[in-house]
Amino acid sequence: MITRRFLLQSAIAAASAAAGTGLYTWQIEPHWLDVVRRTLPIPGLPDPLAGRTLVQLSDIHVGPQVDDDYVVRTFRRVSELAPDIVVFTGDFITYHPEYLDQLRPVYDSLPHGRLATIGVLGNHDYGPGWRHPDIGAAVSGALKERGVTILFNQTFEVAGLRILGLGDMWAGQMDLETGLARLGTGVPALVLSHNPDTVDQPGWETYGGWILSGHTHGGQCKPPFLPPPFLPVLNRRYTAGEFELRGSRRLYISRGVGHLTQVRFNVRPEVTVFQLQPA
Repeated sequence: MITRRFLLQSAIAAASAAAGTGLYTWQIEPHWLDVVRRTLPIPGLPDPLAGRTLVQLSDIHVGPQVDDDYVVRTFRRVSELAPDIVVFTGDFITYHPEYLDQLRPVYDSLPHGRLATIGVLGNHDYGPGWRHPDIGAAVSGALKERGVTILFNQTFEVAGLRILGLGDMWAGQMDLETGLARLGTGVPALVLSHNPDTVDQPGWETYGGWILSGHTHGGQCKPPFLPPPFLPVLNRRYTAGEFELRGSRRLYISRGVGHLTQVRFNVRPEVTVFQLQPA
């Protein structure tokens, strides 16, 4: 027989569980950084780079929603790994009127690679509606002052490895044809592209390597055994992690460091540590 006392106890237990879950998704998981370690096999990788480490950081979103101390702790944790190459795959900020005043002291602590520190911008780095090149230029300038080489459909060579950084697609800055022409063919290569939807654009026929992306945050909240209900991509297959693509390409999507809303469930923030290997 179901008593009034039983119903009251059940209601209290349910409320407590809901409150506990809410506290976890708000205060714990958004700052519970996952350091993911993987290999990154690259055809023709120069011998001096074999076994070296490349760290990817993405979607840091310095701004009103992400705690500055958490970002600085993340940067220090990466610096302690002494990476050889550090790459940033966009969304350094979430725009607000005082974004530069917040960006400068936080990114004073950013980690550097012993060989190179490289990045591309994401859509949020271009301000409201992703349509403000002046904001993108200001973000890029502040990062360059702090030792980050920002690429706009350009390449940068590190000990024989050629890295292409594409402009952001949503901001109308991507020029895949120009970027791949600069990359060339038959060379050890890696591509940085903030939005994983770029891999489905036409024109990739000359490239057969890895593309590192971010943008999705892994959906931020993911029910167990189900896909995340919200993803800011056209191809909803692109959640997080590794994906095999046509033309011998492979895609890796980082879950990102920051967030747009301080909530994560079953999608911990991520820093990815790749060990470079010959394919």
